[in-house]
Amino acid sequence: MTEATQATQGLATRNLLVELLVEELPPKSLKKLGESFAQGIAAGLKRQGLAREDAAATPFASPRRLAVHLTCVAAQAPDTSSLKKLMPVAVGLDENGQPTPALLKKLRSLCGDADPVPFLSQLKRAHDGKTETLFLDSVVKGATLAEGLQTALAGTLEKLPIARMMTYQLADGWNTINFVRPAHALVALHGKEVVDVSILGLTAGRETQGHRFEAMTSPLIVKDADSYEHQLQEEGAVIASFSHRRAEIERQLLAAARKEDLKLTRYDALLDEVAALVERPRVLTGEFETGFLDVPQECLILTMQANQKYFPLLDARGQLSHRFLIVSNIRPVDARSVIAGNERVLRSRLADAKFFFDQDRRKTLASRVEGLQRVVYHNKLGTQAERVERIWAIAQTIGLQLGGNELAARAGEAAMLAKADLLTDMVGEFPELQGIMGRYYAKHDGVAEEVADAIEDHYKPRFAGDELPRNAVGVCVALADKLETLVGLFGIGQIPTGDKDPFALRRHALGVIRILIEKEVPLALNILLEQTADIFGQRIKGSAETIAKTATETLEGFIYERLKHYFSAEAIEGQITGFGRSPNEDRSTFSPQQIDAVLALRPQLLNDVKKRLLAVRAFAALPEAESLAATNKRVGNILRKAEVDAGGEIDTDLLQTPAEQALHQALDRIIPEADAAFAAGDYTASLQALAALKVPVDQFFDTVMVNTEDAALRHNRLALLAQMQKIMNRIADISRLAL
Repeated sequence: MTEATQATQGLATRNLLVELLVEELPPKSLKKLGESFAQGIAAGLKRQGLAREDAAATPFASPRRLAVHLTCVAAQAPDTSSLKKLMPVAVGLDENGQPTPALLKKLRSLCGDADPVPFLSQLKRAHDGKTETLFLDSVVKGATLAEGLQTALAGTLEKLPIARMMTYQLADGWNTINFVRPAHALVALHGKEVVDVSILGLTAGRETQGHRFEAMTSPLIVKDADSYEHQLQEEGAVIASFSHRRAEIERQLLAAARKEDLKLTRYDALLDEVAALVERPRVLTGEFETGFLDVPQECLILTMQANQKYFPLLDARGQLSHRFLIVSNIRPVDARSVIAGNERVLRSRLADAKFFFDQDRRKTLASRVEGLQRVVYHNKLGTQAERVERIWAIAQTIGLQLGGNELAARAGEAAMLAKADLLTDMVGEFPELQGIMGRYYAKHDGVAEEVADAIEDHYKPRFAGDELPRNAVGVCVALADKLETLVGLFGIGQIPTGDKDPFALRRHALGVIRILIEKEVPLALNILLEQTADIFGQRIKGSAETIAKTATETLEGFIYERLKHYFSAEAIEGQITGFGRSPNEDRSTFSPQQIDAVLALRPQLLNDVKKRLLAVRAFAALPEAESLAATNKRVGNILRKAEVDAGGEIDTDLLQTPAEQALHQALDRIIPEADAAFAAGDYTASLQALAALKVPVDQFFDTVMVNTEDAALRHNRLALLAQMQKIMNRIADISRLAL
């Protein structure tokens, strides 16, 4: 808490209301804009000592306004003391204690060229840790609310998360403004008083506008800061709060669905968007002809949601009904004309969808594959047809390894058809339906169900928490599609940097990870990458320094970085950008050290990683773990610094001291036990067997000098340590657990 904010705690305060009235704001950004506007002004006033630290900021955001109500705001910030370091006493004062020219010059520069003599009484001496120093002790007058709000407004508008600015002229015809939308009015009320501020060519007042058609008064005169929300709702027919408006829409939607004995589809994102489009919501029920239900329901749902912002209704079996919900921005006494108008608009949309569906089925998917030769995928990676050939080859290779010739054939068939629906009218109109429509058209063509399912599933997982492919054919093609994308784009240097990831390669990498782990696919990552790179051949060899570096170093490291996040606590809570965990996934968490210990070895079987992590976590809970981890780290340092090869056989005749003999005997006893558990896949037992090494290891380092001058002894002792390190670091790099 700043000194100014502390002082504000004792001042008389009133509540503040700031509203910016604009033309219709972009709906997908409205919530974020409203929150940013409120937080920016609140933070700016608190920083200047004009608002108390515990002042509550309430954001308001409707299609035509951004506003904030802030409690506990003072008319003027308290004065604060300022102690400014000037110079060492020896430089600022002469031997008689009089100010030197250097000090006077410094004071004059700080005081606006005023006479510096009066400021000499404000000098203080203090030790700055090095020498005795002169400080100027002055009082800084607190900002008025008008000054502080002007600063806070300017800073807030500059930092609003605006994707694209509009440029418009003011009424004077001379001045140009850049903002998200043209602004028409500014309200700034401190209690009942108008605050004298201006921004975007507007001067603050108390006038605003309510609903375009249903407001009782226009303009609406805001009485004071605390009456704003109530007046807007009662006189202006506007629910100003985004969250209240959203909750009201949701309440009406659920009530309307219950009345029809139907249920809503997933609606969160659409609800956010609709709440940003209306100011006075009223939910109405419409319907369309049941004949349209012959079209796949995904098409109809997408048409209703994406184009018209309607809410489809499902029956108890999860099938689309012919009824839907409309969120109107007006509340007429008789809503029949509003409903009829929306039904008429939707009918034409659904007719288009039905036409596309009927037309698309006149050609088989297989007949469309040749047309992919005319579709460019990437100027350095060729056409979609070339891409399909690569996916086909990769899918067959994976299928052979997982299920032999039969699975390879099925995977190849699905891969060859996987991108054909890109040339259909339906996918041309609704790209979000790619894969989904491919499945419908494949089934219409008589393609085997598991192949048709794989056509849809090869895009999965598409988003956070999405399902994985439902069968082995889908797994092969989904892996092939993502590996082809990753290896190809990395191979031509399209590597994500910072926040930029235009080809969603992080999502593709996480898709590979989820499939390999959650579908328990026993294929080594490095082999998959090398096989994929080989299929590309010269297409990427000529673009990268070496094929090995592209496929197995840069990309492999990228995937392991994603894998680290996959197992982190943040990922398990679904916080990873663009990804989440499946609902039935074990939500056990692992520490960063445990994850680092396992991934330091770059285990190539990703379906094995979780088992390793569980083993490391169990080992870390043992009382001996901390000591053994520290010892392992010490051993690693010793072996790295050794000037001789530490490998090779151990000469038992050179084990001279009881401690090294005891360590060798312990290893002889423990290694077979750990090997057997490791071979059986019981990593926990394999690691826990190492606990018996603690005593002999401690005795070894207490009594044995490893780097003795005798070369034979030194080499033998290093070999003993190397043998111990090898058995300890087979499942994870245990040294990474050391604190």
